[in-house]
Amino acid sequence: MNEGKIVKIAGPVVIAKGIPYAKMYDVVKVGEKHLIGEIIGLVEDTATIQVYEETAGLAPGEPVVTTGEPLSVELGPGLIQSIYDGIQRPLDEIEEIAGAFIERGIEVPGIKRDKEWDFKATVKIGDSVGEGDIVGEVPESELVMHKIMVPYGISGEVIEIKSGKFKVEDVVCKIKTKDGNIEELTLIQRWPVRKPRPFKKKLNIEEPLITGQRVIDTFFPVGKGGTACIPGPFGSGKTVVQHQLAKWSDADIVVYIGCGERGNEMTDVLLEFPHLKDPRSGKPLMNRTVLVANTSNMPVAAREASVFTGITIAEYFRDMGYKVALMADSTSRWAEAMREISGRLEEMPGDEGFPAYLGSRIATFYERAGRVQCLGRDNREGSISIIGAVSPPGGDLSEPVTQNTLRVVQVFWSLEDRLAYARHFPAINWLTSYSLYIPHLTPYYQKIAGKDFVELRNEAMSLLEQEASLQEIVRLVGIEALSKHERLVLESAKSIREDYLQQNAFDEYDTYTSLTKQYKMLSLILYFHHKAEEAIQKGALLDDILNLPVRERIAKAKFIPENKLSEYDKIREEIDNEIGSKVLVGGEEE
Repeated sequence: MNEGKIVKIAGPVVIAKGIPYAKMYDVVKVGEKHLIGEIIGLVEDTATIQVYEETAGLAPGEPVVTTGEPLSVELGPGLIQSIYDGIQRPLDEIEEIAGAFIERGIEVPGIKRDKEWDFKATVKIGDSVGEGDIVGEVPESELVMHKIMVPYGISGEVIEIKSGKFKVEDVVCKIKTKDGNIEELTLIQRWPVRKPRPFKKKLNIEEPLITGQRVIDTFFPVGKGGTACIPGPFGSGKTVVQHQLAKWSDADIVVYIGCGERGNEMTDVLLEFPHLKDPRSGKPLMNRTVLVANTSNMPVAAREASVFTGITIAEYFRDMGYKVALMADSTSRWAEAMREISGRLEEMPGDEGFPAYLGSRIATFYERAGRVQCLGRDNREGSISIIGAVSPPGGDLSEPVTQNTLRVVQVFWSLEDRLAYARHFPAINWLTSYSLYIPHLTPYYQKIAGKDFVELRNEAMSLLEQEASLQEIVRLVGIEALSKHERLVLESAKSIREDYLQQNAFDEYDTYTSLTKQYKMLSLILYFHHKAEEAIQKGALLDDILNLPVRERIAKAKFIPENKLSEYDKIREEIDNEIGSKVLVGGEEE
């Protein structure tokens, strides 16, 4: 290890001299308290370091020691149910040591060393194994079977393996490589956070991430292995949407990164998640969740690290063959941290003071998403879906973070405070949002939900677009200028907005909607629209049709439980009967 001296301190940025053998991105320990930092610039023996802890009290002349390793995370049993800070220090263990406030210089391993795990070998002595092959399993929680994989770069013959109870640093397997070396495998491995974990190849996205949120699943779906961003102004519901996705999405593993959000919002997550039940298994949701909390009052430099810590943990579970959903809330705060550090480094600023490399740094994060064929001989598949919240100042979507994010993501959920103030949640604007995955997901929807699901979706979108143009006419000359057909379009679009797109996160039956129920709800609204159109053409009065009792039943159809979907067929019969009676009355009147 090489020791240098601090010569300059500027907030989270420290300049040190006399570190001749240091490398870029090496982790260093700064000052007498051994604050954790990372080298981000090197000129001869002068290193520029970003420090992941508060630098108040540091003084020139204090020592800087390099570890010779890049910033890495520990990967092994014990990740699930953990709550980490931005550099993978467990917050619960820090609380036991230092109380409610994190003291500087605390070093706690990311994975507990004293806990024993049940390891069951899945290979035997004499088997040939390669990188990514699974040699054993550990039941980490009731929902997650942790698979112990051969680390990258190791292959050979198994010469020793045993099942039983082990701590993470105990040797469970020995592999003899081709050149005669003996490699010892433990339950834990380390991986540098800035280096993407390898895989065999990327695969096309063919399946949606089912979230149970109708506006997302039906109109703007994200694929498993896809990328999405949720930009929106303060108070438009970004965090609540991400909470809903974390709770209800059909991912095997959820990694939730609070990278710079307010502490009270992260507190809600930490307090709420342990009490939530997984909808598929009925077990606690934390049994498949990893939380990374680096709130806005924590050190600025650690925000960037928290994003890469989270994605590396997600890639590790992806390599086991799991489908992972990663929530980043919010990447704007991460970009602001980059801007602050760039300013301290006296770099040439780009748009709005952000560094010139903002776009490439955002891309390096989102491009680690995807559906892949994992390393290993069993050809297992895994995926990471990244959903990033963006908090543009004043809701201005033309600012650099939003624009650079939109260049790399495939789904755009545009949140509007206007809808939020009107109590329309999720406040996703159906006219400005988009998803580029719909052509890839159409075969899945036709197979699982209904053959005409995508056609219904397109017809509903058409009605909503017609409504927007008709409302312009209404504002100018009044509703009397519209024909019966156009007034019916307005009413049907209103029904789609209020009875379908609007969703109550606190209602037992409305908080989550399966694809089958979504198909039945949407087809019911459009069935009424078609029947009403036919009735008007046959002479029925529009006001009579709009005042039918069955419309109330359609409005309340969202509260029908998932186990009583036959109710939708009964409502269809009521539509036929009630509209049929008005056709007869209308015909007689004429």
